[in-house]
Amino acid sequence: MNSKIDTFSPKQLTVLNWWCEGSQYKNRDAIICDGAVRSGKTLCMTLSFVLWAFYEFCDSDFAFCGKTITSLRRNVITSILPLLREMGFTVTERRSANIITLSLNGRVNRFYLFGGRDESSASLIQGITLSGIMLDEVALMPKSFTQQAIARCSVSGSRLWFNCNPENPHHWFYKEWIKKANEKNCLYLHFLMEDNPTLSKDIRERYRSLYSGAFYERFIEGKWVSADGLVYPFFKEGVHTYKGDIGDFTEYYISCDYGTVNPFSMGLWGESKGVWYRIKEFYHDSRARGFQMTDSEYYEKLLELAGKRPVTAVIVDPSAASFIECIRRGEKFKVIPAKNDVAYGIRKVSQALQNGKIKINESCGDAIREFSLYRWDEGSVKDTPKKENDHAMDDIRYFVTTHENTSCGFFALSLKRQERRY
Repeated sequence: MNSKIDTFSPKQLTVLNWWCEGSQYKNRDAIICDGAVRSGKTLCMTLSFVLWAFYEFCDSDFAFCGKTITSLRRNVITSILPLLREMGFTVTERRSANIITLSLNGRVNRFYLFGGRDESSASLIQGITLSGIMLDEVALMPKSFTQQAIARCSVSGSRLWFNCNPENPHHWFYKEWIKKANEKNCLYLHFLMEDNPTLSKDIRERYRSLYSGAFYERFIEGKWVSADGLVYPFFKEGVHTYKGDIGDFTEYYISCDYGTVNPFSMGLWGESKGVWYRIKEFYHDSRARGFQMTDSEYYEKLLELAGKRPVTAVIVDPSAASFIECIRRGEKFKVIPAKNDVAYGIRKVSQALQNGKIKINESCGDAIREFSLYRWDEGSVKDTPKKENDHAMDDIRYFVTTHENTSCGFFALSLKRQERRY
C-alpha cells in the first residue's frame, strides 16, 4: 500500500477531528462508522484514534480489536504503521505478545491487539485497564467480547471507536448501539464508497459488480437489511456454466458435502488460466434413490471422480469425521476439513461467480438445479439459508472458502487483493 494521502473527504475529516477543541462533537464518548466496503472509514478512524491517544494521554494502554489477530493486522495494522512512521512516530512491535509501542516527541503509549472470534474470546481481554479502544468490524464480534472490551475502558477521558460493514437489521450492535447512538452519546457516521476520494469511478463500478441482492445493499449501499429470496439470484446458465472439455487443467481439487440420510455431494475442480472449473460431480440422495451408501462406497465414488488425475487435496465437510478418516486411511489423497462460515462463504462464492473465477460444467445438473432453488430462511434473525437444496451449494462453498486460504489459491491472490480495506 502507498501510505501517502493526498486528500480526505469531508466525512473522513469529521472522523479525524471530532475529538479536537472547536469540534461540535468533542464531548461525545464514542464514534461509530458503518457503511459500504472501501469507503475509507478504517484508515481515517485508525489514524484519528492514534492521534487522539497521543493528544490526551502519555504512558497509557489502548487496544485495537478485530475478529482475529490475523484480520486485524491485515485490515488495520499493516495499513497504519507505514503512515505513522512517515509522520515521525517510532514504532516498536512485539508480535509474539501482540503489543505495539508508539512514541512521538517524548510521549509513549502502548497498543494491544485482541481478537474477538467467539464467546470464549471475552476472557482474553478481561483484566486489562484501557484509556481507549477501537473495534474494527465490530459486527463480526460476539456481544460478550464487545461488552467486556468496553468495560475495560475505565480511565477518565477514555473513548470508544467502532467501525463495521452492515449486517442483518436484527444484529445486536445495530439495535443496541447504532439505533441508540444519541442515547449513548455517540457520533454516528454512515459511509459510502463516494466518501473515499482515493477510489476512481472505474474501481467503484468494479466493486458494484462483485455483489448482488442483500450483499449489494449492505456492502455497496451500506444498508442494514435482511437477506431474502434466492441466495444466488444472478446465477444464469450459459453465463456461469460452460460446455465441453477445457482440456488443459494445471491443478485439481475435489470438494465434498457429506450425507447419509441427507444428500451427499462431491465436485471435481480443475484450474485453467486463473479460472476454476467444476468438471463433473457425484450426487447421491438416499431418500430419492431408496438406499444409503457407506463411507467405503463413497470412497469408491471419490476414486472414480478423481480418475487418474493428480488431485492436490480433497476438501471435506468438517463434521464428516468418519469419511475424513476413511480418506486418510486410503493414503491416496490429502484431506482438508473445510472452513464452514456460511454467510462469509456465500459472499465469496458470489464474488467468484460474478468475477468469472469459477464455472460450472453443464453436466453438473444437481449443482445447477440447487443454484435455482437455494433460498434464504426469511424467518431467521441471522443470515441463514434454508436447510434444503443446499448440498452441492455447501460443497462449492467449502471449495471456495477453504482453497481461498491456500498460499497459491487464486482466491488468495485476486479476491483478497480486491477486498483489502484501507
